[in-house]
Amino acid sequence: MKLQFLPALVLAIGASAVHAQAQPAQAAPATPVETGRAYTLNPGDEIELYVWGEERLQRTLKILPDGSFSFPLIGRVVAQGKTLRDIEAIVTKGLESQYRGQVPQVTVSVRAPLGLQFSVAGRVKAPGTFTPGRYVNLLEAITLAGGPDEFANLDNVLIVRKAGAGVVTVRARLSGLFRGNVPGGGLTPANLPAIEGGDTVIVP
Repeated sequence: MKLQFLPALVLAIGASAVHAQAQPAQAAPATPVETGRAYTLNPGDEIELYVWGEERLQRTLKILPDGSFSFPLIGRVVAQGKTLRDIEAIVTKGLESQYRGQVPQVTVSVRAPLGLQFSVAGRVKAPGTFTPGRYVNLLEAITLAGGPDEFANLDNVLIVRKAGAGVVTVRARLSGLFRGNVPGGGLTPANLPAIEGGDTVIVP
């Protein structure tokens, strides 16, 4: 296995899942893995919530392990899996009874995305738990773990993902990508899955 292809491959296509569409190949445009994916909140994230003109309603909040936070005049708000725009709408709705007219603008931002955490185990050079602060795809996750070792089976990579009270598994074949071969149909979530908070990647 010639790992010297990896840096060029990550620069060319790995970051496309987070920031932009993949660059066109010589023959045909590559299919982006993801474009404009909105951040969804996870337990452990720190957010700033601001109600314009209301200093008493400005808070820095941490999403609790149960996926919620508490806010004055509203109470408990379930935040896990919701976008910032979702939280703005929920808080605005919850404050309607406190105002005779329109509720002041509510703004929510992520101060520290500490909840987007995943682990990589198995035949990688630096297994461990990672908090990248942004969305990454499976290729980037393995790269953060130092890349595969020489005995890794990249045609049977497994993602173990929490789903409610249980777990689901996602399998992926990456040997072609590590050799510099992009699938004919381009990169899609089917052949290069995005990593979610709480995932465990196993490289056998």
